[in-house]
Amino acid sequence: MNVPRLTVRRRPVVALIPTGDELVAPGQTPGPDQIVSSNDIGLAALLAAAGAQPLFCPIARDNRASLLAALEAARGADFVVTLGGASLGDHDLVAEVFGDAGLALDFYQVAMRPGKPLMAGRLAHQVMLGLPGNPVSTMVCGEVFLRPAIDAALGLPAGPRALRPAFLDHDLPANGPREHYMRATVSPAADGLMRCAVAENQDSSLLATLARANALAVRPPHAAAAKAGGAVSYIPLG
Repeated sequence: MNVPRLTVRRRPVVALIPTGDELVAPGQTPGPDQIVSSNDIGLAALLAAAGAQPLFCPIARDNRASLLAALEAARGADFVVTLGGASLGDHDLVAEVFGDAGLALDFYQVAMRPGKPLMAGRLAHQVMLGLPGNPVSTMVCGEVFLRPAIDAALGLPAGPRALRPAFLDHDLPANGPREHYMRATVSPAADGLMRCAVAENQDSSLLATLARANALAVRPPHAAAAKAGGAVSYIPLG
């Protein structure tokens, strides 16, 4: 192209730390009260597509020593992202242990669905983001919070994900007090607009509905019931 000088950025390294005694690594046999860890794999694909370099860390068990060992494995990364352990249950130790390690917490909990138990702050020169453990919550929070942070680290225009307009294929009930990011499918309509079909089951454990979705329909807090043909905003996925 005969361009002698280029402006480039190093790909930010994002350390992914799954947390919880209930997790086993892919390929292992889960016990009766365990599940296979998948959040780090899904989030790694999102990060790679956004221009970041994911770093897989060992599963951190629900004890101080294991969490500190995982944090040591993340040393040198630009971002530290924990997956699970961000709530206030007896086994949710991330805030306490990382706080003792120097975490300066900027905020905790967000009025959104899915993904309320989310935390963010700084560990020395690292950005820390604590995501909820439910699979869909992890991926939605990755889209809404982590992707703009990666854009900023890459020197790209950064800010909230841009909302696009569409109209509803069907009625929707009124929304509750939290902003709701609903898995949906958008497709072109005859008039050049986009039509939006929202998945009926929005349970945050259902990855299948996320896999079939190509958008997140965004409903404001306390939004009134909407009729088919009404306006809705969405964030494209992928």
